[in-house]
Amino acid sequence: MEIRLATIQDLDILTPLFDGYRMFYKQPSNIEGGHQFLKERIKNNESILYIAFTADKTPVGFTQLYRIFSSVSMERMYLLNDLFIHVDYRGKGVGQALIDVVKDRCRKEKQKGIVLQTETTNPAQRLYERLGFTKDPDLHYFWPTKL
Repeated sequence: MEIRLATIQDLDILTPLFDGYRMFYKQPSNIEGGHQFLKERIKNNESILYIAFTADKTPVGFTQLYRIFSSVSMERMYLLNDLFIHVDYRGKGVGQALIDVVKDRCRKEKQKGIVLQTETTNPAQRLYERLGFTKDPDLHYFWPTKL
């Protein structure tokens, strides 16, 4: 398996994975919208995307990070906002490999840590806990602009 940073040249291989991620969270397929969303994130340097490939160069997963800050500790952190593995490759270590790359980046940059949020029913929670993530009771509120 190979994991590398995504670039603007990877949009055509990244977009179907991103669309699969959104559909996993019960959103309608929107290839064009996903392509544009990712293009803006990469072009504006607003997120960090990693793509996982099999040995034969098949793209099988991705993760997207956003930079955030802790005002209390006055430190930088990452928000691991998206993690998606194609259904045919789940349970084969792809998710752990992607998270390990993110953890390494976090350590090298001396970040405070990694925040993530997922549905309470997402089976990936077992992976997160196995990899050292703990539930944080301080992250339980959200205010939507659309009611």
